[in-house]
Amino acid sequence: MYLVVFRNRKRADIDAAAYAADAQAMEDLARAQPGFLSFKSYAADDGEVIALSEWADEAAALGWRRQADHAAVQARGRADYYESYTLLAGEPARIHHFDRSER
Repeated sequence: MYLVVFRNRKRADIDAAAYAADAQAMEDLARAQPGFLSFKSYAADDGEVIALSEWADEAAALGWRRQADHAAVQARGRADYYESYTLLAGEPARIHHFDRSER
């Protein structure tokens, strides 16, 4: 598994409808990419958002990064949507899983 963590803060003056449309289009496109495993997004009370995407491997994540429509929306994000962001990516050094139903 390859994990991509996208921490971001949006600008106060963004076009919320345009952002929502782009975000949904990117989620739909990511789900169609080879090697896509999952996507979830969480918002903190202070406005920070953390988006987590899981990929089968680094090659799948890099394929998503290079996808033309995704690259265009990334540029729009830097120009119009984000105040700041940090992207962390890699293979987890350790994975621990617990599921009560598997007992």
